[in-house]
Amino acid sequence: MAALLGIDLGTSAVKAVVIDADGRLLGTGTREITMEVPQPNRAEQDPEGWWSNATMAVRAAMHSAGRSDIAAIGLDGHMHGFALLDAQWRPLGRAITWADQRSADLIPELEEHVGLATFLSIAGTRPAAGFMAPTMVWLARHDPGLLEAAAVAVLPKDYLRLRLTGEVATDISDASATALFDIGARTWSVELCARLAVPERLLPPLLESAQIAGRLTAEAASALGLAPGIPVVAGSADQPAQAVANGLLGPGNGSVTLGTGGQILVATDRPLADAKGRIHTFCHAVPDRWYQLGATLSAGLSLRWLRDRLRLGSDNPYANLDRLANEVPPGAEGLIFLPYLVGERSPIMDPTATGAFVGLTLHHRRAHLARAVLEGVACSLRATRDAVDDAGGACDAWLATGNGLASPLWRGILADVFGEPLSYVDAPERSGVGAALLGGIGAEVYGSFDEASEAVRPVLRMTEPDVERTARYEKVYARYQRLSALLLEAGHD
Repeated sequence: MAALLGIDLGTSAVKAVVIDADGRLLGTGTREITMEVPQPNRAEQDPEGWWSNATMAVRAAMHSAGRSDIAAIGLDGHMHGFALLDAQWRPLGRAITWADQRSADLIPELEEHVGLATFLSIAGTRPAAGFMAPTMVWLARHDPGLLEAAAVAVLPKDYLRLRLTGEVATDISDASATALFDIGARTWSVELCARLAVPERLLPPLLESAQIAGRLTAEAASALGLAPGIPVVAGSADQPAQAVANGLLGPGNGSVTLGTGGQILVATDRPLADAKGRIHTFCHAVPDRWYQLGATLSAGLSLRWLRDRLRLGSDNPYANLDRLANEVPPGAEGLIFLPYLVGERSPIMDPTATGAFVGLTLHHRRAHLARAVLEGVACSLRATRDAVDDAGGACDAWLATGNGLASPLWRGILADVFGEPLSYVDAPERSGVGAALLGGIGAEVYGSFDEASEAVRPVLRMTEPDVERTARYEKVYARYQRLSALLLEAGHD
């Protein structure tokens, strides 16, 4: 039987995976992507860079798999950001990504103008810097000519699908993360667009994630080394894609992901919005399903920041950081790290938040910095998990996934901070695999989402919390919470 191709457009890299219908991973390819920071509050990427790197990643994956008989193509990508295209579907400059903070000062004004309760009841989320809605408002005020010249706004993975098929569209899961979407009706919100003066003409047509959006054009096929005519499905945002691969299709299922950012996801069977606005509720890739999502913006990003500052000079700097952190006892001997390097999302929802090391003494060395970063990110994710619990998200057991949690040390710290066991998904590239499964569902290789997820059910490796360390981390977490509140208060003085 022919294979399936998934393309996963991440923030720092685009990855391609090839699987067979039985879920075996046949080949992978990865190409790094550059983030442009022209000003301190900007975070942009070149859409053409997405495409050129995707073509190389796909070719590498096909070479690794040793085959090119692809039955269907699926995609997933990082959320919230977008690229503006002209009438010929050419990019009008760089895309604005989720990490961009230019609209941060607008958030209180937008919440007052529209009403926080209105945002939560319609969009399932309050607006956040980097989301399409506030960024559109910012552009209308500061670069109206750009919006006037634009014919459509496409989310990151949708630009890749445009290059694959020549068709413009988005899927419901990705659209629901723009703060311009009615998550209950699963359609663009006419009310929010009108209240924010966002031109509806810029919003692309909507498809469900496993719906076929087009077929591979001859030009794209030549670039990828594939046959033309392969069906390409709409795809999804990255979090629902990993949820599909990991079988998180309905209530009671949750995951903690640690990559560039960190996420807590709990699947639901209804649009269950948090009345306090601490977390997001978005549409799942599965029809008539939703999920609650809390995000830590600087998870693996914090560790990469430390790696670059310490200049470890190793072929495997992250293993080196793990080794250093393991030299220090839990609690990093009083050193606390607050990972707000690009503002923070859940649960504080403050784009102006800044990070800090607190408690530094002459005794502390780089090993303490490494341990404090791992623990600070774990505490941030714990705060998000607590907010999801408080908002009614029910999770029977936590799946742990993402490249950061491949580290046994970081995984153990997280289990200890949570005080709960984590079932680590011992399988790579879950978002890309989920994207490939969406392609398989659309092409009827699988008869249902359940059948597709069952085909790639991963091996789980249990990480149990240690009772003594958990008790110790309760004190660390309480101190983290107090310091976070003080730091945020000081930042607003």
